[in-house]
Amino acid sequence: MSTGAPTRIELPVEGMSCASCASRIERKLNRLDGVHATVNYATERATVEYDPALAGTELIADTIEQTGYHAVLTPSGDRSDAVSDDSSSQIARRLRASAAMTAPVLALAMVPPLQFDGWQWCSLLLATIVVGWGGLPFHRAAFANLRHGTATMDTLISVGTLAALGWSGVAMLFLGAGGLGYRMSYDWTFGAGGRSDNIYLEVAAVVTTFVLTGRFFESRAKRRAGTALRALLALGAKEVSLLEDGRERRVPVEQLRVGDLFVVRPGERVATDGVVVEGRSAVDRSLLTGESIPVEVGPGDNVAGATVNAGGVLAVRATAVGADTALAQIGRLVVAAQSGKAEAQRLADRVSAVFVPIVIALSLAALAFWLLDGAGAGFAFQAAVAVLIVACPCALGLATPTALLVGTGRGAQLGILIKGPEVLEQTRTVTTIVLDKTGTITEGRMSVAELLPAAGVSSDDLLRLAGAAAAGSDHPVSRAIAEHAVSKLGPSPAADEATSVSGLHAQARVDGHQVRVGRGEPLPDELAARGTVAQVSRDGAVVGHIVLRDAVKPGSAEAIADLRSLGLTPVLLTGDNRHTARVVAEAVGIERFVAEVLPADKADEIRRLQEQGEVVAMVGDGINDAPALAQADLGLAIGTGTDVAIEAGDLTLVSGDLRAAADAIRLARRTLSTIRGNLFWAFGYNVVLIPLAFAGKLNPMLAAAAMALSSIFVVTNSLRLRRFRSRRQEAPA
Repeated sequence: MSTGAPTRIELPVEGMSCASCASRIERKLNRLDGVHATVNYATERATVEYDPALAGTELIADTIEQTGYHAVLTPSGDRSDAVSDDSSSQIARRLRASAAMTAPVLALAMVPPLQFDGWQWCSLLLATIVVGWGGLPFHRAAFANLRHGTATMDTLISVGTLAALGWSGVAMLFLGAGGLGYRMSYDWTFGAGGRSDNIYLEVAAVVTTFVLTGRFFESRAKRRAGTALRALLALGAKEVSLLEDGRERRVPVEQLRVGDLFVVRPGERVATDGVVVEGRSAVDRSLLTGESIPVEVGPGDNVAGATVNAGGVLAVRATAVGADTALAQIGRLVVAAQSGKAEAQRLADRVSAVFVPIVIALSLAALAFWLLDGAGAGFAFQAAVAVLIVACPCALGLATPTALLVGTGRGAQLGILIKGPEVLEQTRTVTTIVLDKTGTITEGRMSVAELLPAAGVSSDDLLRLAGAAAAGSDHPVSRAIAEHAVSKLGPSPAADEATSVSGLHAQARVDGHQVRVGRGEPLPDELAARGTVAQVSRDGAVVGHIVLRDAVKPGSAEAIADLRSLGLTPVLLTGDNRHTARVVAEAVGIERFVAEVLPADKADEIRRLQEQGEVVAMVGDGINDAPALAQADLGLAIGTGTDVAIEAGDLTLVSGDLRAAADAIRLARRTLSTIRGNLFWAFGYNVVLIPLAFAGKLNPMLAAAAMALSSIFVVTNSLRLRRFRSRRQEAPA
């Protein structure tokens, strides 16, 4: 019986060679009580959620071992990277030696004038070393699979190369191919009725070498696919200047604790998330947000770990360390997305799980068919081996994970976090995008836009009176007026008897007069349309009005145009009045808006659009946006907003720049398109070439080359996503 929330772990898994390996491990783990697992062939990791009352890490690792693979129990990702490097170097060594020995075997088989007396015995020696030592990983895995009653790609390679080597040995010992004077002509196309004493040593050696070549490039490309995330997580500060009793001392960043005060000098990385206590500077946040322009910060402003101090000296108090920092959370989100599976990949996994046994059956059927047809043992044998070799389902297993790996990693570099592969499907079908106003299109804070003094009153007098009265209030309108007055006129005069009335008014006695700032008598439509208007009165007489607006973020209008170019219809959704909503909508180019919507009703507005047949995306940043983000078909959370909103969203825009919404949808669609292209190639390759191999129209060596190239194509096609560029980067500074 469950005792609480499930525990989640990431386990590197060694020994997988294709998608069917990952599928089998996944099935075994999911048979355990209280365990839900996803195994990713491209990342070579198992993501496991388990109930600690029913299962544990040892049981999970043992199950993986019993399936024929090895789970690396380690809390650090460094170990898996080291394992990956070691595996790549081993493949490279085997490949170099195998290629050197395969070259003379191939040359002797293809060029009859090179064939000297006893040449075939030299070829047998070299081919045996290539197949036995170079192909040892395939044979070892195939034997392990046999012990567990299963078959994978390694089974196909092992059976095919050993069959070619074994047939050649039999032909040399018993069918006359071992004579010193034996000569063999070579033809890339083979036909029925061929000689029964043909030997296929070059097939065994070349197939092994081609498969090793494919594995080498695949391993290197998979590692390159994860470079973006590894680079992101590696860029945090290593040391920090801890400030204690007015003195600085350098310590490893791991020693920082929440509440510690530390110093960040120009050019240094901020050691961890914190709030600025002293100093002003510009901080380069491009690592986390993709924004190239540094942001000004001062006392009270938050800064994120791994960002770069581009200006003055800052004293920062740590608010989060280790796994709680923004950088660590980004890493977890990206890894979670990379561990998921799109619906198309689940289909590919189901196909891979039954594919290998079907291929073995097809190979035997090809052998039996051509023998019964009288085509000759040599022809039947080559057709059977070609079916085995060409059908390896590597490309199917790599199609989705490699694209996700590169796409989500590139997104993280640009400040775009994709929660999972299911999100990709939604971006393709979205028709309408609903945008919250405050904090999404606008800055989310009020600022003074206009001073409208009454007759006989100067603008400075109006601002001085209003600023002094508003200084004692916490209302956003009052704070904006007070800050504006100080910035324009300097310190405000002293005010007595300062009070706030229901958060709508600020009032105080200034220079002996009773001054009131806030809502007053009803305003004419022309004035109300200008924005939020605060009336200022002195001893009951109106002395003027102050117009405030929530300023539109730079780039919001550009973002709306970009979203339209993607075929989306933008809709503004806000709790503000119609006048304010219209002003903002017109400023950014939105034709349709819904105003005066209560926070609780935002999700209902989304639902109403969905009932009209629209597929709706929602962009928001506040707690009150969370229900709407969850209701929408696709939720895009502004990363500068609340954790609740970010949790409810499917995509997170770390920068807070609305232009990132179009970038996110464009990147997600590009990733989905790459996945579909990969799967089309992987399925199409097998659909076309297996019948050719069965019909005896495909030489086994060409089959091996085609199989290796299909995997390389899928991975390199995915790597093109690394070149995706944000429109924010392309825009002039």
